[in-house]
Amino acid sequence: MGTEMHGIIFLELQKYVVGMLGNDAWNQLMNKAGVKQKIYLCSEVYPDQEILALVAALSKSTGESAPALLEDFGKFIVPALFKMYRVLIKPEWKTLDVIEHAEETIHKVVRIKNPGALPPALKCTRTGPGEIVINYKSPRRLCSLAKGIAQGLAAHFNERISINEKTCMLKNADSCSISIKLEKH
Repeated sequence: MGTEMHGIIFLELQKYVVGMLGNDAWNQLMNKAGVKQKIYLCSEVYPDQEILALVAALSKSTGESAPALLEDFGKFIVPALFKMYRVLIKPEWKTLDVIEHAEETIHKVVRIKNPGALPPALKCTRTGPGEIVINYKSPRRLCSLAKGIAQGLAAHFNERISINEKTCMLKNADSCSISIKLEKH
C-alpha cells in the first residue's frame, strides 16, 4: 500500500490544468497518465502514483519540467489551501509564520482528519527574524511544490522572499534543506 495524497491537491491540479490548457485537457491528461477517469473529492485521499503520473504526463504535454510545473502549481494552490485552513492561521501571521507553524497546525489536522493522507514531515528552524530553514523529507520528493507554496504565501501576504535550496532529495540528498528569506521592500 503506497502513501496517499489529499483530494484538494487533485482538485486544484484539475483547475490548474483546465486553466492552462482548456476543458478537454484534463480528461486527455488522465488518459495519458493511465489514471482511471474519476471525480476527485476534497474529503478523500488518493494514491500518490496518480498525482505523480498526472504531473509526468503534464510535463510531456507542455515540455515544462515536472519540478517547474510543481513550483508553479504550488503558487496556484495557495488561495484554496488558505480557504480550507483559514481557521488554523492566526491573523497576525505572515509568510514565514505560516511556514514555521504548518507542521503543528495544518499538517496535524490533515493527519487526524485523513489518516491516509501523509503530508511531508517539515522541520522548520527560525534562523533569524527574516529567515526560516525548512528540512523537507518525503518519499514523494515534491520539494518543488513546497517552494511554490512558499512563493504563493509570499504573494498572498504581499511579501517578497528568496529561496535557496542547500540540499535536495532530487539530487540524492536524504532530505531537502530549503532556506526562505524575507526580502526587504
